Amino acid sequence: MKTALLYHPVYLQHNTGSHHPERASRLQSISRKLQKSGLIDKLKAVEPKAASLEDIGLVHPGEYVLSIQNICSRPDLDSIVALDADTIVSKGSYEAALFAAGAVKEGVDLVVRGEIDNAFCMIRPPGHHARISQSMGFCIFNNVAIGARYIQKKHKMNHILIVDWDVHHGNGTEEIFYSDPSVFYISLHQYPHYPGTGSSESRGQGKGKGFNLNIPMESGSGDKDYLKAFHEIIIPRVKGFRPEFILISAGFDGHRDDPLSSINLTEAGYREMTHMLKETARDYCNNRVVSVLEGGYNLFSLANSVHSHIESLTS
Repeated sequence: MKTALLYHPVYLQHNTGSHHPERASRLQSISRKLQKSGLIDKLKAVEPKAASLEDIGLVHPGEYVLSIQNICSRPDLDSIVALDADTIVSKGSYEAALFAAGAVKEGVDLVVRGEIDNAFCMIRPPGHHARISQSMGFCIFNNVAIGARYIQKKHKMNHILIVDWDVHHGNGTEEIFYSDPSVFYISLHQYPHYPGTGSSESRGQGKGKGFNLNIPMESGSGDKDYLKAFHEIIIPRVKGFRPEFILISAGFDGHRDDPLSSINLTEAGYREMTHMLKETARDYCNNRVVSVLEGGYNLFSLANSVHSHIESLTS
């Protein structure tokens, strides 16, 4: 398989402070692991462009985007500003957020053109908590949601699958597509846990009812539990949906060593979940998969888990 790695150094300019869990060293640790193992040499390295305001506007209203731009460009902004209790921005954050969404867009284009089979977007800030008009949970723009809308607008595909295995429920992604039957959102997450959403009763509304699937996982769940959910729930439901493109909200904070959760996933679990989604993409959508980095806050387990994920994408 031909796999692209999308990364831009501007992501390191998103300064969240030295003690914030979502920090630049996350990407640096992944890069070191890929270089040390030699896996980097098997990937197509791509430096993405920034998403346009039109791209961001597929999901977020202009007033919200302008508010983020204004905060990050304030002349008196010397260090960092808290948008909420968890979400921090600095002078470089707005540009980094545009390039994060831009990586997903570019990965999609490369896959659709057949230049690659799949892609991993090594980006920050993450996106799945970003609501339509609200930053939240380290997230500014909802990168995966923008990617889904871009696929629909540019490439005229209507059945988009988003699988989110970040340990936290992607409340922003759920909100954006809750009434939309063209985007099937599936989330496995520790429950109850931040942000408090994601019960199994939340199944979508209106025409979108049945196209929002939450799979709450109990504290202590591990590889066996997640793979059982894939085999018994996710794959059968996806077969009925017949996706044209698969997007992964790939958070690695469900690892047993991560400080922000009580889930016991391992590198092997992430590898197998990736493999199953790759097989699904092979069967239904000509291998089209773009994976987008979300969480993961232990630098060692993050780097090792991403490495296993990318190895599976390339195999």
